[in-house]
Amino acid sequence: MRLVVLGGGESGVGTAILGKKKGYDVFVSDFGKIKENYKEVLTINGIAWEDEKHTEDLILNADVVMKSPGIPEKAPIVKKLVEKGIPVISEIEFAIQFTDATTVGITGSNGKTTTTLLTYHLLKQGGLNVGLAGNIGKSFAWQVAENKHDIYVLELSSFQLDGIINYKPHIAILTNISPDHLDRYNYDYNLYINSKFRITKNQTEADYLIYDNEDEAIQNWLKNNKIKANKVPFSLTGKPENDGGYIEDNNINSTIKNELFTMPINELALEGKHNIKNAMAATAVAQLLNIRKQTIRESLTNFQGVEHRLEKVLKIQGVQYINDSKATNVNSVFYALDSMNAPTVWIVGGVDKGNDYDELMPLVREKVKAIVCLGVDNTKIINAFNNVVDVMVETTSMSEAVQLAQRLAEKGDSVLLSPACASFDLFENYEDRGKQFKQAVHNL
Repeated sequence: MRLVVLGGGESGVGTAILGKKKGYDVFVSDFGKIKENYKEVLTINGIAWEDEKHTEDLILNADVVMKSPGIPEKAPIVKKLVEKGIPVISEIEFAIQFTDATTVGITGSNGKTTTTLLTYHLLKQGGLNVGLAGNIGKSFAWQVAENKHDIYVLELSSFQLDGIINYKPHIAILTNISPDHLDRYNYDYNLYINSKFRITKNQTEADYLIYDNEDEAIQNWLKNNKIKANKVPFSLTGKPENDGGYIEDNNINSTIKNELFTMPINELALEGKHNIKNAMAATAVAQLLNIRKQTIRESLTNFQGVEHRLEKVLKIQGVQYINDSKATNVNSVFYALDSMNAPTVWIVGGVDKGNDYDELMPLVREKVKAIVCLGVDNTKIINAFNNVVDVMVETTSMSEAVQLAQRLAEKGDSVLLSPACASFDLFENYEDRGKQFKQAVHNL
């Protein structure tokens, strides 16, 4: 069997290693440049590779193709593969056939990284042999090749879910759905929603779907579509009929199989309403996998947050600098602005993914005193907020953006980097953008 891997990053190299171990004839092809450390791994393992091109003769003879999530369906080479009827799948779909491990699959437009890391933390503290993979950490396929774990917590993007045929998580979490990556879904929100719900399509009556019961897109989809999995809703405002998470007397409560877990909200390590929901989702998983209540409580109390997600960097002359570089869509920024308790200088901008800024208007009016646009093309942001905020400035440099923000901020204010956009116009990725922000703040 010939396995062709498109993309020589973490998921691609991991898939290649697993494929080689399982006796496939493996070839890795990347249209961009493969990093030196990955080239070395491929060469040591005797895996053929190429970069900065796609040689069709070496690709179109595949029995199966693993496509890295960053490569769009409309890439010419992918179209040719599909025309030839060659299966194009995701890393998760390829790797799952070679492991008996239980998986917890986590998706959503926002909160999935925090929820994934928090779930992993709860299960690890509970003594389970658990791995962390998907959009985060070491490649899932790579870990399967090394026979690592009994349970995996997988952060799954819509792109990874698009490449699924048979994969089913035993426990799935859908944190929320809001418009994102619409450029990859023909600007059709319903296509994106359906993509997210692929997480439950193969689940059976023995499996679980944990979801935000206040999310309009989720509610509507579940009204119109039947699922087999057991439903475990969570909500800040209502109480579920059976299993699920809810708030009562300033406590977070979670009932699973008639077992109630409860703890005071003010003891949670993470702040903000959205993080109460993330905690409910992670708690439900821990209960389903029989982690002791005391361990869950301690783990929710001592969890360290996620880098680049509402990360407090420094307080300088009474101004708090906050790195929320991971906020690459409007809904993420909504959570960020909603949690601001001080007048805010907002650094925003990058590559627009089809954003509609209307839902931010009330929060911007209430909380934002000035906007620093950090992007190559800021027209859409300027048009949206020109009449809402008195001060708007533009820059294409992170250090200048931070210096401008410092001039605009007064004692007691906050400076928030929460871009609402992808980072590829000026940075390698959101991590690079966040690191540059932190460096610029330390340089003030």
